[in-house]
Amino acid sequence: QVQVVESGGGSVQAGGSLRLSCAVSGYPYSNYCMGWFRQAPGKEREGVTAFFTGGSSTYYTDSVKGRFTISQDRAKNTVYLQMNSLKPEDTAMYYCAADTPPCKVVTVADEYNYWGQGTQVTVSS
Repeated sequence: QVQVVESGGGSVQAGGSLRLSCAVSGYPYSNYCMGWFRQAPGKEREGVTAFFTGGSSTYYTDSVKGRFTISQDRAKNTVYLQMNSLKPEDTAMYYCAADTPPCKVVTVADEYNYWGQGTQVTVSS
């Protein structure tokens, strides 16, 4: 059974950094699409970034370009989201999602079949 587990959330001041991790287990494929989403209280879920572990395709939403970077450790089946220069508007619950090939490198939640439980990121001003 596929499991997706996020970790690394926390509270930081504006301008600070956090690194989120997303570990995928029980996956029968060597490559897969990954997406990070976030949802703040009272707001709709927003796609942050999408990535294909077997290639170079990466998408970032405009609001995080230049501040967030996705990377991976294939030996650990783990994808990381490095978040720098954090802003109060980045405060949200962050979710990692995965999908099997053929898959799309998009930040459309319906394209992903496997989701983690979420990790909270709070940025204070």
